Amino acid sequence: MAYTAILLEIKDGVATITLNRPEKLNAFSAAMSTELYQAFADLDQDDAVRVIIVTGAGRAFSAGADLSSAGGDTFNADNRAARGEMPRRPPVRPWNMKKPIIAAINGPAVGMGITLPMQWDIRVAAESARIGFVFVRRGIIPEALSLWTVARQIGLAKTNELLLTGKIINAREALEFGIVSHVWPDAEFMGKVREMAVDIAENTAPVSVAMTKRLTWGLLAEPEMEKAQAVDSNAFWWVGKQPDSHEGVSAFLQKRKPAWKMKPSKDFPDFLPPIK
Repeated sequence: MAYTAILLEIKDGVATITLNRPEKLNAFSAAMSTELYQAFADLDQDDAVRVIIVTGAGRAFSAGADLSSAGGDTFNADNRAARGEMPRRPPVRPWNMKKPIIAAINGPAVGMGITLPMQWDIRVAAESARIGFVFVRRGIIPEALSLWTVARQIGLAKTNELLLTGKIINAREALEFGIVSHVWPDAEFMGKVREMAVDIAENTAPVSVAMTKRLTWGLLAEPEMEKAQAVDSNAFWWVGKQPDSHEGVSAFLQKRKPAWKMKPSKDFPDFLPPIK
Protein backbone atom coordinates (compact mmCIF):
# COMPACT_ATOMS: atom_id res chain seq x y z
CA MET A 1 0.00 0.00 0.00
CA ALA A 2 1.27 3.48 -0.88
CA TYR A 3 0.98 5.82 2.10
CA THR A 4 0.40 9.57 1.93
CA ALA A 5 -0.23 10.54 5.56
CA ILE A 6 2.22 8.21 7.32
CA LEU A 7 5.77 6.99 6.73
CA LEU A 8 6.86 3.39 7.31
CA GLU A 9 10.35 2.01 7.85
CA ILE A 10 11.26 -1.55 8.81
CA LYS A 11 14.72 -2.37 10.16
CA ASP A 12 16.08 -5.08 12.46
CA GLY A 13 12.62 -6.47 13.18
CA VAL A 14 11.28 -3.04 14.20
CA ALA A 15 8.64 -1.20 12.16
CA THR A 16 8.58 2.56 12.70
CA ILE A 17 5.40 4.38 11.67
CA THR A 18 5.68 8.16 11.53
CA LEU A 19 2.52 10.26 11.49
CA ASN A 20 3.41 12.58 8.66
CA ARG A 21 1.36 15.77 8.60
CA PRO A 22 3.87 18.05 10.35
CA GLU A 23 2.29 21.20 8.92
CA LYS A 24 -0.88 20.24 10.85
CA LEU A 25 1.01 18.98 13.93
CA ASN A 26 0.09 15.49 12.72
CA ALA A 27 -3.61 16.04 13.35
CA PHE A 28 -5.59 12.97 12.36
CA SER A 29 -7.38 13.10 9.02
CA ALA A 30 -9.55 10.28 7.68
CA ALA A 31 -6.66 9.25 5.43
CA MET A 32 -4.18 9.13 8.31
CA SER A 33 -6.48 6.98 10.44
CA THR A 34 -7.14 4.58 7.55
CA GLU A 35 -3.45 4.27 6.70
CA LEU A 36 -2.38 3.79 10.32
CA TYR A 37 -4.76 0.92 10.94
CA GLN A 38 -4.05 -0.70 7.59
CA ALA A 39 -0.35 -0.56 8.41
CA PHE A 40 -1.09 -2.15 11.79
CA ALA A 41 -3.01 -4.97 10.11
CA ASP A 42 -0.31 -5.61 7.52
CA LEU A 43 2.57 -5.48 10.00
CA ASP A 44 0.78 -7.83 12.38
CA GLN A 45 0.77 -10.50 9.66
CA ASP A 46 4.51 -10.10 8.99
CA ASP A 47 6.52 -12.47 11.18
CA ALA A 48 9.70 -10.55 10.35
CA VAL A 49 8.29 -7.58 12.29
CA ARG A 50 8.54 -8.03 16.04
CA VAL A 51 7.71 -4.56 17.38
CA ILE A 52 5.95 -1.43 16.08
CA ILE A 53 6.93 2.12 17.04
CA VAL A 54 4.57 5.02 16.31
CA THR A 55 5.92 8.57 16.45
CA GLY A 56 5.27 11.95 14.84
CA ALA A 57 7.06 14.00 12.19
CA GLY A 58 8.28 17.45 13.19
CA ARG A 59 7.73 18.92 16.64
CA ALA A 60 4.49 17.12 17.58
CA PHE A 61 3.26 13.61 18.11
CA SER A 62 -0.33 14.47 17.22
CA ALA A 63 -2.63 17.42 17.86
CA GLY A 64 -5.62 15.07 17.78
CA ALA A 65 -8.50 15.31 15.32
CA ASP A 66 -8.05 17.79 12.49
CA LEU A 67 -10.46 20.60 13.39
CA SER A 68 -9.50 22.90 10.53
CA SER A 69 -11.68 21.58 7.71
CA ALA A 70 -15.12 21.33 9.36
CA GLY A 71 -14.70 23.69 12.30
CA GLY A 72 -17.59 23.55 14.76
CA ASP A 73 -19.16 20.65 12.86
CA THR A 74 -16.10 18.43 13.27
CA PHE A 75 -17.84 16.04 15.69
CA ASN A 76 -21.39 16.28 14.33
CA ALA A 77 -22.13 12.72 13.26
CA ASP A 78 -24.85 13.68 10.77
CA ASN A 79 -22.61 16.15 9.01
CA ARG A 80 -19.66 13.79 9.16
CA ALA A 81 -21.76 11.13 7.43
CA ALA A 82 -22.72 13.62 4.71
CA ARG A 83 -19.05 14.42 4.20
CA GLY A 84 -18.17 10.71 4.03
CA GLU A 85 -16.03 10.98 7.17
CA MET A 86 -17.72 8.55 9.53
CA PRO A 87 -15.09 6.16 10.88
CA ARG A 88 -15.10 2.62 9.56
CA ARG A 89 -14.32 -0.37 11.70
CA PRO A 90 -10.54 -0.77 11.44
CA PRO A 91 -9.14 -3.99 9.98
CA VAL A 92 -7.54 -4.84 13.34
CA ARG A 93 -7.96 -3.71 16.94
CA PRO A 94 -4.67 -2.89 18.70
CA TRP A 95 -5.39 -5.15 21.68
CA ASN A 96 -5.90 -8.10 19.33
CA MET A 97 -2.59 -7.59 17.56
CA LYS A 98 0.23 -10.02 18.25
CA LYS A 99 2.95 -7.36 18.06
CA PRO A 100 3.62 -4.84 20.84
CA ILE A 101 3.08 -1.19 19.89
CA ILE A 102 5.25 1.52 21.42
CA ALA A 103 3.94 5.10 21.34
CA ALA A 104 7.00 7.34 21.05
CA ILE A 105 5.45 10.64 22.12
CA ASN A 106 7.99 13.10 20.79
CA GLY A 107 5.98 16.30 21.37
CA PRO A 108 2.42 17.51 22.01
CA ALA A 109 -0.14 14.68 22.13
CA VAL A 110 -3.71 15.81 22.75
CA GLY A 111 -7.19 14.46 22.10
CA MET A 112 -7.02 11.32 20.01
CA GLY A 113 -3.28 11.95 19.89
CA ILE A 114 -3.22 10.44 23.38
CA THR A 115 -6.42 8.35 23.51
CA LEU A 116 -5.21 6.12 20.67
CA PRO A 117 -1.85 5.46 22.39
CA MET A 118 -3.79 4.45 25.50
CA GLN A 119 -4.96 1.46 23.40
CA TRP A 120 -1.35 0.51 22.69
CA ASP A 121 1.12 -1.32 24.90
CA ILE A 122 3.99 0.97 25.91
CA ARG A 123 4.06 4.77 26.00
CA VAL A 124 7.24 6.80 26.43
CA ALA A 125 7.73 10.55 26.14
CA ALA A 126 10.36 13.08 25.21
CA GLU A 127 10.99 15.92 27.66
CA SER A 128 9.20 18.33 25.31
CA ALA A 129 6.00 16.25 25.23
CA ARG A 130 2.76 17.80 26.42
CA ILE A 131 -0.27 15.55 26.95
CA GLY A 132 -3.92 16.44 27.31
CA PHE A 133 -7.30 14.71 27.28
CA VAL A 134 -8.87 18.03 26.28
CA PHE A 135 -12.34 16.85 25.25
CA VAL A 136 -14.42 18.59 27.91
CA ARG A 137 -12.74 21.84 26.86
CA ARG A 138 -14.09 21.30 23.34
CA GLY A 139 -17.66 20.53 24.39
CA ILE A 140 -17.42 16.77 23.82
CA ILE A 141 -16.45 13.73 25.88
CA PRO A 142 -13.34 11.52 25.81
CA GLU A 143 -13.38 9.01 22.95
CA ALA A 144 -11.40 6.10 21.45
CA LEU A 145 -12.24 3.89 24.45
CA SER A 146 -10.35 6.21 26.82
CA LEU A 147 -13.19 6.12 29.35
CA TRP A 148 -12.29 2.42 29.71
CA THR A 149 -8.53 2.31 29.12
CA VAL A 150 -7.35 5.24 31.21
CA ALA A 151 -8.99 4.28 34.52
CA ARG A 152 -7.83 0.69 34.21
CA GLN A 153 -4.26 1.76 33.62
CA ILE A 154 -3.78 4.67 36.03
CA GLY A 155 -6.66 4.43 38.52
CA LEU A 156 -9.90 6.34 38.97
CA ALA A 157 -8.68 9.35 40.96
CA LYS A 158 -5.95 10.23 38.45
CA THR A 159 -8.29 9.52 35.54
CA ASN A 160 -10.92 11.89 36.90
CA GLU A 161 -8.37 14.65 37.35
CA LEU A 162 -7.21 14.35 33.75
CA LEU A 163 -10.54 13.71 32.02
CA LEU A 164 -12.73 16.10 34.03
CA THR A 165 -10.33 19.04 33.81
CA GLY A 166 -9.02 18.47 30.29
CA LYS A 167 -5.77 20.10 31.41
CA ILE A 168 -2.45 19.79 29.60
CA ILE A 169 0.35 18.12 31.56
CA ASN A 170 4.05 17.98 30.84
CA ALA A 171 6.11 14.84 30.30
CA ARG A 172 7.26 14.53 33.93
CA GLU A 173 3.68 14.90 35.16
CA ALA A 174 2.61 12.24 32.65
CA LEU A 175 5.24 9.94 34.17
CA GLU A 176 3.90 10.61 37.67
CA PHE A 177 0.34 9.94 36.52
CA GLY A 178 1.40 6.65 34.94
CA ILE A 179 0.46 7.67 31.40
CA VAL A 180 4.03 6.99 30.22
CA SER A 181 6.70 4.67 31.63
CA HIS A 182 9.80 6.70 30.69
CA VAL A 183 10.75 10.29 29.88
CA TRP A 184 13.96 10.84 27.96
CA PRO A 185 15.75 14.00 26.74
CA ASP A 186 14.69 15.08 23.26
CA ALA A 187 18.18 14.63 21.82
CA GLU A 188 18.33 11.01 23.00
CA PHE A 189 14.67 10.16 22.61
CA MET A 190 14.33 8.13 19.42
CA GLY A 191 17.60 6.36 20.13
CA LYS A 192 16.24 5.24 23.51
CA VAL A 193 12.92 4.18 21.97
CA ARG A 194 14.66 2.16 19.31
CA GLU A 195 16.92 0.57 21.93
CA MET A 196 13.81 -0.61 23.79
CA ALA A 197 12.22 -1.95 20.61
CA VAL A 198 15.36 -3.75 19.42
CA ASP A 199 15.74 -5.37 22.84
CA ILE A 200 12.26 -6.89 22.42
CA ALA A 201 12.97 -7.89 18.82
CA GLU A 202 16.27 -9.57 19.63
CA ASN A 203 15.73 -11.10 23.04
CA THR A 204 12.13 -12.24 23.40
CA ALA A 205 10.16 -15.15 21.96
CA PRO A 206 7.57 -13.84 19.48
CA VAL A 207 4.73 -16.18 20.44
CA SER A 208 5.41 -15.65 24.14
CA VAL A 209 5.14 -11.88 23.60
CA ALA A 210 1.95 -12.28 21.56
CA MET A 211 0.35 -14.48 24.21
CA THR A 212 1.39 -12.21 27.05
CA LYS A 213 -0.13 -9.22 25.27
CA ARG A 214 -3.42 -11.00 24.57
CA LEU A 215 -3.68 -12.24 28.16
CA THR A 216 -2.80 -8.89 29.70
CA TRP A 217 -5.49 -7.04 27.75
CA GLY A 218 -8.03 -9.85 27.97
CA LEU A 219 -7.78 -10.30 31.73
CA LEU A 220 -8.38 -6.59 32.36
CA ALA A 221 -12.07 -7.35 31.97
CA GLU A 222 -12.14 -10.54 34.07
CA PRO A 223 -13.54 -9.76 37.54
CA GLU A 224 -13.19 -13.27 38.97
CA MET A 225 -9.74 -14.29 40.14
CA GLU A 226 -10.39 -18.02 39.82
CA LYS A 227 -11.40 -17.64 36.17
CA ALA A 228 -8.33 -15.49 35.53
CA GLN A 229 -6.17 -18.11 37.21
CA ALA A 230 -7.66 -20.84 35.03
CA VAL A 231 -6.91 -18.91 31.84
CA ASP A 232 -3.42 -18.00 33.04
CA SER A 233 -2.58 -21.58 34.05
CA ASN A 234 -3.91 -23.11 30.85
CA ALA A 235 -1.76 -20.76 28.79
CA PHE A 236 1.32 -21.37 30.95
CA TRP A 237 1.09 -25.17 30.77
CA TRP A 238 0.50 -25.02 27.02
CA VAL A 239 3.49 -22.79 26.29
CA GLY A 240 5.71 -24.87 28.57
CA LYS A 241 5.31 -27.81 26.17
CA GLN A 242 6.21 -25.81 23.07
CA PRO A 243 9.59 -25.74 21.29
CA ASP A 244 10.36 -22.13 22.24
CA SER A 245 10.16 -23.00 25.94
CA HIS A 246 12.75 -25.72 25.46
CA GLU A 247 14.88 -23.41 23.33
CA GLY A 248 14.71 -20.48 25.73
CA VAL A 249 15.84 -22.50 28.73
CA SER A 250 18.50 -24.37 26.75
CA ALA A 251 19.95 -21.16 25.34
CA PHE A 252 20.07 -19.62 28.82
CA LEU A 253 21.91 -22.62 30.28
CA GLN A 254 24.29 -22.78 27.32
CA LYS A 255 24.91 -19.01 27.43
CA ARG A 256 23.96 -18.47 23.79
CA LYS A 257 21.40 -16.49 21.85
CA PRO A 258 18.11 -18.41 21.42
CA ALA A 259 16.90 -19.40 17.96
CA TRP A 260 13.13 -19.12 18.27
CA LYS A 261 11.18 -21.61 16.19
CA MET A 262 7.56 -20.49 16.63
CA LYS A 263 5.77 -17.81 14.60
CA PRO A 264 2.73 -15.78 15.71
CA SER A 265 1.13 -16.15 12.27
CA LYS A 266 0.79 -19.95 12.58
CA ASP A 267 1.63 -21.02 16.13
CA PHE A 268 -0.57 -18.74 18.25
CA PRO A 269 -2.92 -20.94 20.32
CA ASP A 270 -6.56 -21.02 19.28
CA PHE A 271 -7.75 -21.13 22.89
CA LEU A 272 -6.86 -17.40 23.14
CA PRO A 273 -9.42 -15.95 20.71
CA PRO A 274 -9.58 -12.26 19.76
CA ILE A 275 -10.94 -10.00 22.49
CA LYS A 276 -14.48 -8.83 21.77
